[in-house]
Amino acid sequence: MNCPNCGAPIDEKTIGSTNEYKPITMWGYFGYEILFSIPLIGLILLIVFSVGGTKNVNLKNFARSYFCYTIIVLILIGILVAVLTGMGVTAGIGSLFNQ
Repeated sequence: MNCPNCGAPIDEKTIGSTNEYKPITMWGYFGYEILFSIPLIGLILLIVFSVGGTKNVNLKNFARSYFCYTIIVLILIGILVAVLTGMGVTAGIGSLFNQ
């Protein structure tokens, strides 16, 4: 097999390594973000791509970073819910004693 750009011979190992590091286009990133945003299916695919469900290193790293982002957002939402719930419980108990 020959290189389409320069015509030099290419062996199978070189072809495999170039597909491994193939860049993701801007529309590719956009599409993967939409795919990962689907509630249950997106989370499953996000975990699969993060742990090695793809040979593309760029997609694997993007999935890992999106997974970390998702975990951080879930932790922050959990903290916010806990604080607001605590404030509500405190206000409810305070109103009982003020009557």
